[in-house]
Amino acid sequence: MTAKLPAPRREDVVQRYLIERWSTQTPDRVYAAFEDGTRWTYGDVARLVKSTAAGLQSLGVKQGDHVLMWMPNGPDFLRIWFAINYLGAVCVSINTAYRGGLLEHVVQNSGAKLMITIGPLVERLATVKLAKLEQVVSVGGQAADVAGLKAFGRDALEGIAELAPLERPIEPWDTQLIYYTSGTTGPSKGVLASYNHLLTMARNTLSTRDGELLVGRDDRYMVNLPLYHAGGLVMPTLMLALGASVSVVAGFETAVFWERVRQTETTCVVLLGIMAAYLVKQPVAANERDTLLKHAVCVPLTEESLTFHRRFGVRIHTVFNMSEVSTPLISDMNPEVVATCGKPRVGMQVRVVDNNDNEVPPGTVGELIVRGDQPWTLSHGYNEDPTATARAWRNGWFHTGDAFREDADGNFFFVDRIKDAIRRRGENISSFEVESAVVLHDAVREAAAVGVPSPDSEDELLVVVALVEGCTLDPAELIEFMRTRVAHFMIPRFIRVLPDLPKTPTQKVQKYALRAEGVTPDTWDREKAGIRVARERFELTK
Repeated sequence: MTAKLPAPRREDVVQRYLIERWSTQTPDRVYAAFEDGTRWTYGDVARLVKSTAAGLQSLGVKQGDHVLMWMPNGPDFLRIWFAINYLGAVCVSINTAYRGGLLEHVVQNSGAKLMITIGPLVERLATVKLAKLEQVVSVGGQAADVAGLKAFGRDALEGIAELAPLERPIEPWDTQLIYYTSGTTGPSKGVLASYNHLLTMARNTLSTRDGELLVGRDDRYMVNLPLYHAGGLVMPTLMLALGASVSVVAGFETAVFWERVRQTETTCVVLLGIMAAYLVKQPVAANERDTLLKHAVCVPLTEESLTFHRRFGVRIHTVFNMSEVSTPLISDMNPEVVATCGKPRVGMQVRVVDNNDNEVPPGTVGELIVRGDQPWTLSHGYNEDPTATARAWRNGWFHTGDAFREDADGNFFFVDRIKDAIRRRGENISSFEVESAVVLHDAVREAAAVGVPSPDSEDELLVVVALVEGCTLDPAELIEFMRTRVAHFMIPRFIRVLPDLPKTPTQKVQKYALRAEGVTPDTWDREKAGIRVARERFELTK
């Protein structure tokens, strides 16, 4: 008989009870270090969170209410998020880049009556329909007046009243957060995250496949991803559960990364996208291996990731995750198989399937689907979007929308977002594989491959690149560079150079924007340059 799995305990999962535990047991231990030198102990956290919760309560916030948070990284985000959850309310986090129709969509979808933001963002509300929104609190900067909203300043969140008791205990399966998908392919969806989902995601991002944690109470994790998205939210949750600490910075900046690691005494970090590539392309510095940083989660795992490990002596591993799941794939420590996403972890079932959800053989490309052995370890749906929820969670599995393949050794490899797949002259092209080859060029900092319409039907391949500072690029030379690295049908016809690729604030390239712009006047055309790429032909000799 299979052993029964214990249900998660609220005392080990829910923020309110964790704050109460550590502020009582270790009140002088540091929980948060900020880039201006400020430090918060667990005692400070409890005091600030309870005061802020009292302020929210005076504004009418009750257990189960949705509260919009539209703020950049910093101390205010942390204390207000924790205070919302301390009341048993739901924190709805918004990307600070949102405006216009996308902002209106999120405000309406949230169902919130109260928004907390900063002054410079408030004026964007003047051009959108406010739905149920009634109140806005600006915690910093000069706020503009918006017709139809009651406006409050920072002092509204500095309450002194005694907190009312909860209507009921906060449970691990209660909704803690709603955060919105990056919107790289369409309108953002509000991902419902329970307390147990977020903590499970965080634990497994910094664990081995067998569930052994790679960090402990003496570690400090650097939050350099936006706190309004899952990538930034997970680690404050994990380090709080462990009684450990975080460092919170405005974002990732190559030039000051190592100095911030030193100043904040950071020991672990996630390097997302091309962050590792940025760091290894910096000039070698004296004593650069003399650092407190001991572990980095590199996603995806590239040649630059391996170089980062070898050059700086920092242990690395990689994972696959999405906002809706909880890190189903984890690699070995210091992996050598470039581009692997790892293997399934304990507690997750993973399959690669065809269009009918039938499992495909190793080596065959299909969609990755996942499900957990325990309830509430994945998202429980999309807020106010039953159609999208049913579409993603069908046949008992969550459908990632990502094309994957599994090799004979059980390693899983990301091929492409299914919506980003390119088909050229009868061949399916992985944009990820094209991009991985292009960024090996010394002059290329980052690259995106997209399909653009071809007069001969199907697609032509466009590669858009941003260059390393001070470098130039001859497109014809890049074509020659790629000839020995990819199949002939993966060599682009069009090459365009931009100062930076358009991205979401979570550093995902907005390929839909590049596809919409298509072949621009500044795009180089290989065929017009008279450069041809022929299919290799082989003759069999008897």
